[in-house]
Amino acid sequence: MTDKPLHRGPLARLRNWFLAGIVVTAPLAITIYLTIYFVEAVDRNVDSLLPPELKPSTYLPFQVPGLGLIIALVSLTLIGFLATNFLGRSVIGIGERIVARMPLVRGIYGALKQLFETLLSQTGSSYRQVVLVPFPREGSWAIAFVTTEQTGEVGRAVAQDDLIGVYVPTTPNPTGGYLIYVRRADVIPLKMTVEEGMKVVISTGVVQAPDEVVAQIDRKTPSEAA
Repeated sequence: MTDKPLHRGPLARLRNWFLAGIVVTAPLAITIYLTIYFVEAVDRNVDSLLPPELKPSTYLPFQVPGLGLIIALVSLTLIGFLATNFLGRSVIGIGERIVARMPLVRGIYGALKQLFETLLSQTGSSYRQVVLVPFPREGSWAIAFVTTEQTGEVGRAVAQDDLIGVYVPTTPNPTGGYLIYVRRADVIPLKMTVEEGMKVVISTGVVQAPDEVVAQIDRKTPSEAA
């Protein structure tokens, strides 16, 4: 007996068209909404800091959208320029020495500074490679991001000189996760970019990166590495 082709009714076709419309428009609409919300939030905060004589609304009968964002970008760029010259570094050094004398504040400032320096570094290798690690147990694999290859005291404490530090993000919120140290031989490098890896994590695996061959260069099995 041969299978007859499945004919979908008008309601099924309408449902599929409706779902296709959501898939096409929802990401675009959400992106536009978040962009407008971000620009308006920056505009409101910058506008509250400006004196009345510098606000365009003082002279114009309407608001200038995006002006606050432009002022913020120019200001941050100017601060960065000043911070990279001798005078700026001297002022920052004095400020950091003052902060270092505050017991609670110095810990928060130091952690945040190191975090932003790591995330925004253009030359560092942190968060630049996506890997698979055995987590939370052998036989299961989790997507992780290499954070450091210098384990220092951790490597000495466990008498392992081939450990690397990796960050295992939680799903669907990658801002929480675990820092674990694993043997280099137990790590499987992936060819996907950090952005593609984040998409897989945030989407709980629904969105997959392009199908590439896994880069298993110089990888040994646990029995061979032992």
